[in-house]
Amino acid sequence: MDWLRQLPIGQYVDDGDGGRNGDRVGGGSWLKRLDPRVKLVWTVAFLVTPILAGPLWRVALVGLLLLITAVSGLPWRLWRQSLPLLIALALLVGLLSALLPAGGGAPASLQRPPGELRLVPGSPGEPAPSRSGLSWELVRWGPVTAGPLELGPLVVTRRSAELGINGATLLFTVIHSANLLLLSTPPEELVWTISWWLGPLRALGWPVERLGFTLLLSLRFLPLVQEELQNLLRSIATRAVNLRLLGWKASLGLVLAVGERLLANVLLRSEQGAEALMARGGMWLPPDRLHQPAATPTFASLAAALALAVLLALRWKVGAL
Repeated sequence: MDWLRQLPIGQYVDDGDGGRNGDRVGGGSWLKRLDPRVKLVWTVAFLVTPILAGPLWRVALVGLLLLITAVSGLPWRLWRQSLPLLIALALLVGLLSALLPAGGGAPASLQRPPGELRLVPGSPGEPAPSRSGLSWELVRWGPVTAGPLELGPLVVTRRSAELGINGATLLFTVIHSANLLLLSTPPEELVWTISWWLGPLRALGWPVERLGFTLLLSLRFLPLVQEELQNLLRSIATRAVNLRLLGWKASLGLVLAVGERLLANVLLRSEQGAEALMARGGMWLPPDRLHQPAATPTFASLAAALALAVLLALRWKVGAL
């Protein structure tokens, strides 16, 4: 029942002793040595560049993310369970999007009367004219026609295939890019980075420090939410609840009850954290004291910034393909 703790999604894994094997968790990862400002911009690029991009660019971003994960130096046990599950979920979403009917627009009205169309008969030995252009249907499974009680054929058109590719790649890119950022960046550094990028907004009266502190509390509460969910699932497992015997109404009621209890427990933890903060004076440290940036950028950070410029240039040139 400790499977949630084995999936470090959205949690920073600190360097340290790996346990029984004696290795260091993430000690050789170059992602942790990058400037957090560069990593944040890379993550934003992964989130923004798929907008209005073609399927080739989206698939290329997925391949780039997998390549970065493979050579990141993070231990295999950190993403050996979460990454296959995410890939399976993205493939399932893409498959459903491709197989479900994509819909079509209403037939357009004729702009010219049909009488203006005149077909010139060809010579007797001339072959019949063939259709020009690409086929709209890519794959068709099943019978051509179906009765009222029969299922129709599964048709994959160009539009549904594009929807499937866009949905699968976007889901994988959004979740995995954010997960890599949170895995390799401590919450304090991430808060300092966002406050650094939002620094010019102080002149407009934006509470940048309060926003950063709120984000830090949110990141700190992620493990607590997972712990509460783990405890609720363990309580259900110890009572040997069989959802098949309960029926769909009772099962839905049980799921809603668990969700209500989870929300109540999380709100209780939040209230306790707020009371503890107020008991200590309600003070928070400024972002500059949370993280001390390096005096000079490292070679890896400069190389990552140069690679980001190349990525943006490629998006401008071939992103629409």
